[in-house]
Amino acid sequence: MIARLQSAACAALCLAACSQAPAAAQTVEIFQEDATATVARGIWQSRDYGWILQIDGDGITRWQDTPAGCYATAQDGPTLMSQVEYRYITPLGPDRAKFEYLPSDGNTVFTRLDALPERCGAQDLSGPVGTFETFVSIFEQHYAFFDRRGVDWEAEVAAARGQVRPGMSDTELFALLAGLIEPLGDSHTKLIAEFGGERHRAQYGLGTTLPMISGGMGETPWLIGLIEQTLGEVLDPGARHIANDRVIAGTLDGGRIGYLQIFTMGGFTDTETPGTPDWAEAELAALDALLDEALSEFEGLDAVILDLSNNRGGYDAVTRAIASRFTDTAFTGYTVRTGWNAAPDAVYEIAPHDGPRFTGPVYVLTSDVTVSAGEITTLMLRQLPNVTQAGATTRGAFSTPLAKPLPNGWYVELANEIFAAPDGTVYEGAGLEPDIPLTVFDPADPVASHGAALRALAEQIAAEGG
Repeated sequence: MIARLQSAACAALCLAACSQAPAAAQTVEIFQEDATATVARGIWQSRDYGWILQIDGDGITRWQDTPAGCYATAQDGPTLMSQVEYRYITPLGPDRAKFEYLPSDGNTVFTRLDALPERCGAQDLSGPVGTFETFVSIFEQHYAFFDRRGVDWEAEVAAARGQVRPGMSDTELFALLAGLIEPLGDSHTKLIAEFGGERHRAQYGLGTTLPMISGGMGETPWLIGLIEQTLGEVLDPGARHIANDRVIAGTLDGGRIGYLQIFTMGGFTDTETPGTPDWAEAELAALDALLDEALSEFEGLDAVILDLSNNRGGYDAVTRAIASRFTDTAFTGYTVRTGWNAAPDAVYEIAPHDGPRFTGPVYVLTSDVTVSAGEITTLMLRQLPNVTQAGATTRGAFSTPLAKPLPNGWYVELANEIFAAPDGTVYEGAGLEPDIPLTVFDPADPVASHGAALRALAEQIAAEGG
């Protein structure tokens, strides 16, 4: 699956975000042909994300700045978010700048420092005690949802701290740290480590469906069964599996209803390295082409079902590009901030796409598998008067994972961004409830129940005159 990026699309397809930059601000590529851009050089700090960037003519040195200490890190972690590097800078004044991984969508603002703080590199934190204290301080500094997830972090840490000792084994330390994040039940929070010749991963809050599938028939047979059923039994002849197998497009109910299932918000092409600007441009171009074709075919149909019931998330720019295809008027999609009492760092405005669109009745099918960028898409679309959400409540994990290397070489990802609807409502931890409840993945038969849900939805659409 494509890891979620907190970045944006090329100008042709991306939808503008409100920015703190003045109108005259110019975005500059940090990495020039022979050296880094002069405007980027210096020491830059983002307190909201816990990074210090030390940029000289040769490149970027990242420092992880925590209350427990400040240490240098490498961008070579086990997830995509732990591998990507900032590529663009937009000056916001003499001592402030916005840094972005991909163009036109960043909201990470850095402040220029006169020098690297003396605390950076001042102590070795790589032992069990240092790693533990760094881990808990990262969560204290950045995790946004302790209250929403019902966790008394201070009490959990106090109980765990007494078990930490120098010389404890990697197995013991990993179990202790994993035990701290388990009560959060947040699938965007995870711990990844390598020791004993194996990779270890702790991740919780995956809903009920995926653990049920993993403990039963297995995910691959389940997905194959769903795809074969949808193409062979539910949809009309001519339905197709496209876009690098990430999308199913067709019609059902005798050509009356258009159908589009999107499994991931990205991965539509495998011609570029994920996380690069070329990759972003290729992904959005592939999405543009498939939506042009599908929505042209759906013109004049009674309704469209957008099936996100098995959507695992992906690239946020894809979500906004999709939303632009189902509206005739511009609207505010969602906001993002890192502090509960802070103003939004970004406000995403969605403009109607200038190509094929469908603005008749749209039904978004969701489940507890629907997560991350799949939820963001649902959050935007359900604001539109022509859109109805059906199925089951989404998982409730919106925030882009913030990747943090630990001083012993392990990695943690956590949810630090607060996504909200335009009216300020935050659905993190709760998920988005459907207007039309349907059982999408019944434990008794998690394949057949998906087809039954689609048929039931088609019947309801007919009954409503859609």
